[in-house]
Amino acid sequence: MSPEIIDYSGFGFRVTATDKHTRARLGHLTTPHGHLITPAFIFCATKAAIRAASPRDLKSANVEMILANTYHLLVQPGPDLVAKAGGLHKFMGWDGPLLTDSGGFQIFSLGSGVSSSEIKSNRSGSGNVRTNKLLLKLDEEGAVFRSPKDGAKHKLTPESVINIQRQLGPDIAVVLDECTPVNVERKYTEKSLNLTHRWAKRSLAEFDRYHDGTQALYGVVQGGVYQDLRREGAEFIASLPFFGQAVGGCLGEHKEAMYEIIEYSMGPLSAASRARPTHLLGIGGVRDIWEGVGMGIDTFDCVTPTRIARHGWALKKTAEKFRINIRNARFREDQRPLESDCSCYTCMNFSRSYIHHLLKANEILGLQLLTQHNIAFMNRLMEAVRTSISQGKFLEVKKEWLRK
Repeated sequence: MSPEIIDYSGFGFRVTATDKHTRARLGHLTTPHGHLITPAFIFCATKAAIRAASPRDLKSANVEMILANTYHLLVQPGPDLVAKAGGLHKFMGWDGPLLTDSGGFQIFSLGSGVSSSEIKSNRSGSGNVRTNKLLLKLDEEGAVFRSPKDGAKHKLTPESVINIQRQLGPDIAVVLDECTPVNVERKYTEKSLNLTHRWAKRSLAEFDRYHDGTQALYGVVQGGVYQDLRREGAEFIASLPFFGQAVGGCLGEHKEAMYEIIEYSMGPLSAASRARPTHLLGIGGVRDIWEGVGMGIDTFDCVTPTRIARHGWALKKTAEKFRINIRNARFREDQRPLESDCSCYTCMNFSRSYIHHLLKANEILGLQLLTQHNIAFMNRLMEAVRTSISQGKFLEVKKEWLRK
């Protein structure tokens, strides 16, 4: 049995303003390590680090919250070592709010030897998730898989995921859930949803067992591409004593389908639980953020802004798909900053030509400068979103950003 009430007195979330025409809202999320003004973007420090950016860089760019991954930290360096170091905050030198996801997605994608795009579209002839040699077993108890790093066997259960996150010590932990691919049959998706719900109850019970006020717990809404299952999943999670909730799992095969599926979840979540923060797992494109905020999403995370920087891409408001590839020859003699109206360290001090040179010369500094700019861009985007809500101009500013 899951508890009916959990004391989250060390945490808080309040809505400070709402948009008249959408579900967009401003919020204030409080944790033991500081606060977060929402809507906000949470940057992914998957393995307890953001590549090419130090915690000092993050603080100078006004990053308020980051995310680490339970699966990856289980594989390397292990939760015992992190706990001995005093927890993730001390281990990685980050003193702000921190969230860890459960690792469920990685178990069923990376852990099964396929990429995220593949897990969202793979199916077997029976309508079940395709089996891979690294995912050894998935049943009521949990998931057994081999590490892609060294082949070591690991078992994750709802209870062990809670305990691992207790060792890691983030402010916000997330329950274990099963992520189903896009094209699996409804029968499998419904079975998976029910398993995820039983896991959610077990997770709550384990969390409450050792709860000391230092962490808060999020439930995860699943249900695949099916409207009624998404509604069922959202209503179930909203009925349990989670501090917040996340929308996760299969989100369709294209943008419009993804927005429909998010709306399937957000309708009942918004109606049942306006006082809870809601996170959208693994999604954070520019349009995705504007659409998600309009549906009531409070926080986002995505590896894309920092990942594309390592491949030579800079985020830019007026560019096609909001990005430009600085490796292209047309930037070789371009003395302009990445963005003329950006005040980040990169744009204030370096030209496209210089960064192009660094990339061609394989200098690490080029990746660092692009990463710093992309982080600043995402924070500037979120500031624009928040200002538009506070000024009652959400739809107007959204249209201006997405006019292409």
